[in-house]
Amino acid sequence: MRTIDISMPVHPAMPAFPGDPPVTVEPVQRIDRGDPYNLSRWTFGSHAGTHLDPPLHFLPEGAGADAFDLTTLNGPCTVVDVPAPARSVGPAEVAQIPRGTDRVLFRTTNSARWTHATRFFPDYVAVAPEAGAPLVARGVRLVGIDSLSIEHDPAGRFPLHHELLGAGVVILEGLQLADVAPGPYELRCLPLRVVGGDGGPCRAVLLAP
Repeated sequence: MRTIDISMPVHPAMPAFPGDPPVTVEPVQRIDRGDPYNLSRWTFGSHAGTHLDPPLHFLPEGAGADAFDLTTLNGPCTVVDVPAPARSVGPAEVAQIPRGTDRVLFRTTNSARWTHATRFFPDYVAVAPEAGAPLVARGVRLVGIDSLSIEHDPAGRFPLHHELLGAGVVILEGLQLADVAPGPYELRCLPLRVVGGDGGPCRAVLLAP
């Protein structure tokens, strides 16, 4: 099997969603300063780079990152291409998902932009609110996208997050799919086991023949 890393590299200069803490790295121990080993202090938001949204992110009584069902995060998935000029993922794109698909990743024009972006771009392609009900109706258990948020909502109410998380659908954000062709794959995704975490930074890869 061929392994394709679809995770964002984590580093201090990486783009962050507006309002999220930046990534910082502070040397604590350094061999070149006479210390016996290298050790650093990292700080970053719980939704930095590639990450999962647990229910607790939006639902006060929801489960945290440590309670993810790993069988939901790992298994067959389908990558659906959403080419330009589409500015959102709507019901028409959801209709392209093969019946019986448990995990779907939407590859949009965001992925190509991430290959050279040095800062967050606010005009990213997102999933439209009206796509939430069709996704739930199809029985999808995990929805991934190549943006740092699955939705646009200037009003700050985030209806799509509430709808999907409330229906038990896991959200995977911050993917890099520029080199991934549409079609079937095996997803491997493991979040940090942060107790009560409102976000799940993770490493995500696809396995292909």
